[in-house]
Amino acid sequence: MDRFTELELFVNTAELGTLSKAAEKLDISNAAASRHLAALENRLKVRLIERNTRRLSLTNAGHDFYARCKSVLAELSEAEATVSAALIEPTGTLTITATISFAMLHIAPLVPEFQRLYPRIKVKIVGANRYYDIIDSEIDLAIRTREFEADSSITIRKLAETRRVLAASPKYLQRKGVPASVEDLADHDLLIYSLANHPEMMEFTKGSERRSVKIQPALETNDGQIVRAAALAGAGILVQPKYIIYDDLVAGRLVPVLDDWDLPRLIINLAFQDRRHMPAKTRLFIDFLLDQFKRKEYERYWTR
Repeated sequence: MDRFTELELFVNTAELGTLSKAAEKLDISNAAASRHLAALENRLKVRLIERNTRRLSLTNAGHDFYARCKSVLAELSEAEATVSAALIEPTGTLTITATISFAMLHIAPLVPEFQRLYPRIKVKIVGANRYYDIIDSEIDLAIRTREFEADSSITIRKLAETRRVLAASPKYLQRKGVPASVEDLADHDLLIYSLANHPEMMEFTKGSERRSVKIQPALETNDGQIVRAAALAGAGILVQPKYIIYDDLVAGRLVPVLDDWDLPRLIINLAFQDRRHMPAKTRLFIDFLLDQFKRKEYERYWTR
C-alpha cells in the first residue's frame, strides 16, 4: 500500500474511532488495515494509536501527526478538485508560436471563437520566423513546417499540406511579361523568403520532368508578409506557400506564374510536448484548430 493510502487509513481510524470502520470505508480487510497501520508506525518509528481499549485512542505523537495528515489530505483533495474543475472549465494561458504570416492569417482570426468557447483560457501568440525551443521557451503549441524535431519528446501532428507557388501582380506582368518556361525566370525579378530551404535554388517538377533553377533574387527578406507586400506593389515574382497568398490569388491581386510546374510542397505541422496527461487547454486548441481546418477545407484549396 502506498503512503497516501496509509495516511488515509490513519486519519479515518482517528476520526471513526475503530480500525474496522476505517477499513470498511477504504474497502480493505481488517487484517490488511492492521498490517498497514503497523507498517506506518514502523516506518515512523513511533506509536500513533493506543490499542489497549475497545475504542482506539491517539498518542501525543498521533495527535500531532493527525493534524498534519489532515491538512495534507485536505490540500491534496482541493488540488484534485481544482484539476477536475479545470477539465470541466479549462483555465490558464495557452502559448502558441508560429510564423508571423501564419499567426496573422490563421491563428489570430480564430482566437475570438476559441475564447467564446473557453473564456477562462488566455491565448498568447509568439509570432516568430524562427523555431523556438518548445520546452525551454515554455511553448504549449508550435506550428511550423519542418519535417522532424530533434527532441524525441516532441510530438508532431500534421495540420495541412500546401503548395509553394510563383505569382506576381498584373502590373508587374504587364511591364515585364509572363515567363513561358522556368528558364525565363532568369530575366525576371524574384522576391525570395530567405528562411526557406535553399532559397536561391528552385527545384521544379512536372510529371517526370525535373528542372533546377539557380536565381539571383531582386529582393530577399526573412518575412513572408514583406515578400507579399513587395509583390503586390509590382516589385517582382514571389515564391510563397499558398496559405499566405491564397486570398490574393482568388481576388486577382496576384496571378500564378508557371502554375503547371510544382515546387516542393510544405507540410504544416503541430508540435507539442509528448505528455501522458496533456493540459486541457492544449488539447482543446489542437482539436479546435484541426476542426477549423477540416471544415474550411484549407488543404484542398492550398494544394490545387
